[in-house]
Amino acid sequence: MNKDQVKGAAKEVAGKVQKKTGEAIGSTEQELKGMARETEGKAQKNLGDARETIKDSSKNLNRKP
Repeated sequence: MNKDQVKGAAKEVAGKVQKKTGEAIGSTEQELKGMARETEGKAQKNLGDARETIKDSSKNLNRKP
């Protein structure tokens, strides 16, 4: 795991919590901020996943048969 995967997952969870809190208190603004944060977290996690895949693929290419 890399830092983008960890930070992205954390942002995603925080966004879900913020969205649900906004729903509970009836704040559309908080719901939207939560959705934005959740989306940002998903994107960052996906970036981390891609970096990890590239790193793993490059290790496989550099192996000697």
